[in-house]
Amino acid sequence: MSKRAVFLDRDGVLNVEAGYLSQIEDLHLLPGVAQAVRKLNDLGLFCCLVSNQSGPARGYYSAKHVEFLHDRLGNLLQQQANAYLDALYFCPYLSPAAGGTDPSFAKWSTWRKPNTGMLMAAAWKHDLDIQQSFMVGDKATDIDLAHNAGCRGILVQTGFGEQVLSGDYQHLTKPDYLATNLTDGVDWIVSQMA
Repeated sequence: MSKRAVFLDRDGVLNVEAGYLSQIEDLHLLPGVAQAVRKLNDLGLFCCLVSNQSGPARGYYSAKHVEFLHDRLGNLLQQQANAYLDALYFCPYLSPAAGGTDPSFAKWSTWRKPNTGMLMAAAWKHDLDIQQSFMVGDKATDIDLAHNAGCRGILVQTGFGEQVLSGDYQHLTKPDYLATNLTDGVDWIVSQMA
């Protein structure tokens, strides 16, 4: 039987939004995030990171650097609440028109949100029921991804979330739930499972 999943954006949702993280040690979890992920773990929900990471395409750092950042993220989740992510997906690609300069990564990709490639790859590999799943993000593209894939989108007001609401960032979008932070979003997910 296919599993329900919670897809999580990274920057501004799990860790403090700090732009392009060129130093591994600059990645810091937002307050309460590890405990919120642990709650999802305890509920048996598949926790999956899905993140646009254009740093490699922009020539800022390598894709391996992104993997090192994700190692730190996983270690912090484990240290703070014995929490874990079941899978991690990221898109290092960015089209040249959007600012991609490194020839290895400067291309259009179905994995770049709001395209559904990362969710479809995760669903295929891990037998996930997208329609019974949730996407948590701080940008309009995260909510658009959720709706494009057929799951429910939760917009957190951490990271860029406040700017999405005011219409100053990207475009107006209609999340299925507006959450103060990940903890609030997880509480809503629990309420929807009853």
